[in-house]
Amino acid sequence: MIVTVRFAPSPTGRIHIGNARTALFNWLFAQKHRGRFIQRFDDTDTARSKQEFADAILYDLHWLGIFQDATEYQSRRIGAYDTAVERLKAAGVLYACYETPEELDLRRKVRRTRGLPPVYGRESLALTPEEIAQHEADGRRPHWRFLLPNFTSDPAQPERTDIHWNDLVRGEETVDLASVSDPVLVREDGTYLYTLPSVVDDIDMGVTHVIRGDDHVTNTGVQIALFRALGAQPPVFGHHNLLTTTSGEGLSKRTGALSIEGLREAGIEPMAVASLAVLIGTSENVEAVPTMAELARRFDPAATSKSAAKFDPDELQVLNRALLHHMPFGQVRDRLMVLGISGERAEPFWMAVRGNLDKLADAASWWRIVNQGPQEQPDFLEEDREFLRMAFDLLPEEPWSDTIWKDWTAKVKEETGRKGKALFMPMRLALTGLPSGPELADLLPLLGREGTLARRP
Repeated sequence: MIVTVRFAPSPTGRIHIGNARTALFNWLFAQKHRGRFIQRFDDTDTARSKQEFADAILYDLHWLGIFQDATEYQSRRIGAYDTAVERLKAAGVLYACYETPEELDLRRKVRRTRGLPPVYGRESLALTPEEIAQHEADGRRPHWRFLLPNFTSDPAQPERTDIHWNDLVRGEETVDLASVSDPVLVREDGTYLYTLPSVVDDIDMGVTHVIRGDDHVTNTGVQIALFRALGAQPPVFGHHNLLTTTSGEGLSKRTGALSIEGLREAGIEPMAVASLAVLIGTSENVEAVPTMAELARRFDPAATSKSAAKFDPDELQVLNRALLHHMPFGQVRDRLMVLGISGERAEPFWMAVRGNLDKLADAASWWRIVNQGPQEQPDFLEEDREFLRMAFDLLPEEPWSDTIWKDWTAKVKEETGRKGKALFMPMRLALTGLPSGPELADLLPLLGREGTLARRP
């Protein structure tokens, strides 16, 4: 058996870090088991689904390092769903219902007042041919419900019927089919809701494992029944906890909260996003993992907590810095070239400044400082200005060794008597214009003697 998973968003907006968590769980599971990853777009909502969103989702996934083995669109598979509908009708487990939303809402309220669960009472199963004809004559069009197997002989008398599965994430799970309504599979206009296309696709595409958010746990009991009604073996299910903001609010594509696009534009590295999205809410420490291969080795779906995972976006900044501070030059060479950083000094420059970057784009500012000097000239006290003039007069001639900074400052200390912050801070300000930054021992060789002297106050 080839392990096959799928990520199946609706292309109705940009994906956020919570969506990315689901995609990454599936991708990493496939990587661990040398399986297949199917990118499927659940785009049966033709009014809201757009190709531009599908393209954007693919772009975001590729940026994260997720690459699909196949791409599928539900809108192109309507014939398969039509066939499944006819099969379910022939088996007597798909039935027409004529209630309006207002009538359904009233019935739910009545059931609540009677202390009954607010589930659909299957009243449409008792309609006579005459009543159906009258509904049709009145212009009503039916929606179609799947008859759950939660009764012995009389559908009007549902009884507790447990669906069990060993969840990949949560362990043993149970859903009582008597506690839920018969799901609507087909709307009045003939379009399909989520449930039927998802199950038919999973069957046809050979999906072996369905990994998704734990808001689908109840759906899973219904879907297992539908798999069986279509004569298929259900896949293995896994339900991970959801990500929320620190205040406990859920994430939504509609609001754009923490979208992958926004994080990318903010300069967050893809592995910072992946590390946080995968490790938060698990028994693993949340830390910056440099490669997807290493993250796959550490990934264990069973290590995921059952509680929602709250996270602070500031954690992304911490992970981002950690990644950049250890990132090899070869990994960023092309991106630095886009910033105008190239040539024989590019690598030593990167090694000098990477430990001081919050995001990679910050390297451009340091490149300007190295090549053009401080953006603003510091306002020195006269005594510091006099000290610096003396210090620059003591700058050794070239060629320089790797110890040039140490040699220079030792000579300055000996000649001026200054030491510690009184010595180093004015020199740093003169050379960079900033009170902190990369080690001057690393920057000085990049400036060269001529470039250093040009910063003499």
